[in-house]
Amino acid sequence: MINKFFRSSGLLVAACLIASCSDSGLQSPTAPIDPAPSQASSLPTDQVTGALPDAGHFDLEALWWKDKHNDVVQVSKLIGPLGGTITLSSTGLSIVFPAGALSAPLTITVTSDDSYVAYKMEPTGTRFDKDVIVTQLLSFTEVGGAPLDTHLFAAYIADDRASLSGNVPVLEIEPSHTVFSALTGLPVAQVWVIKHFSRYMLASG
Repeated sequence: MINKFFRSSGLLVAACLIASCSDSGLQSPTAPIDPAPSQASSLPTDQVTGALPDAGHFDLEALWWKDKHNDVVQVSKLIGPLGGTITLSSTGLSIVFPAGALSAPLTITVTSDDSYVAYKMEPTGTRFDKDVIVTQLLSFTEVGGAPLDTHLFAAYIADDRASLSGNVPVLEIEPSHTVFSALTGLPVAQVWVIKHFSRYMLASG
């Protein structure tokens, strides 16, 4: 599991191929956000990939939404071998499927949690032939608009029915990094890589 986490070096290579987004466009999750390579390389390693918790203790706290909307948001879209993008504009999420991630067309459904920054991605168990890039705008979360005083993690939860209250046991932590605004220095997005579908949450620890 730890070796899998340290594949995170591949995240920077993949993310640097994504178009950068200016601060004026941060309200629309139509494309993943990524800093220029010079920005990424200037960050300490633990800020780029996230600090790995104690290897035998993967309990993390899920982030809350900035506004407690208490609504479940769901989007479904047919994604084919040529790739595509799914966005949830009301939660600040975008998922980019590169060409070749799927060998045949598949209807993808993404459902947000009503209280926490978490999503169920279906069909559960789907595996991808190429890395899928997920971007969560932090302006929609409790850490938006303020300096970041904790590490953020993109965590995979094996049990779709598990409660996200308190310390949540997670199965694995995905390669991810936090994007900071070049103008304000504040965190604006978390970008991570996934290779399979189930339930994911953005967490602090």
